[in-house]
Amino acid sequence: MLLVTSVIAAVLTIIFVRLSFAVIALRRKNKVGLGSGGHEDLERAIRAQGNFAEYVPFGVILIACLELNGGPWWLVAMSGVTLIIGRLIHAKGIHIPPPDFSKRVLGMKITFGTLITLAILNLGWTMQKLLG
Repeated sequence: MLLVTSVIAAVLTIIFVRLSFAVIALRRKNKVGLGSGGHEDLERAIRAQGNFAEYVPFGVILIACLELNGGPWWLVAMSGVTLIIGRLIHAKGIHIPPPDFSKRVLGMKITFGTLITLAILNLGWTMQKLLG
């Protein structure tokens, strides 16, 4: 069973829906059906949602693999919480106009660090199971 992954995926889905609602609200406000219509606030919301959608699936897949392959629940949970934190910081940071990218960069560092760590954990865990 994927008990920990289920909770993590549910939280990430709620965040994604919230980002999606932000895009919808700005599309209505700015009367834009497709694209950003040149509205910077809408472009930022679109990219926050899109970036989330681009990175989160890899994290959820790796978290699920770790849990399915017998990784300790606390390691699975810690990985999920870290991914959630990274994605929240990035989404917040993308709404801050340039040139201050500090939160956006921090969010991506946490996200990349989590994804790389999950890839290494999955490779190590799988190799240990295969060879052990």
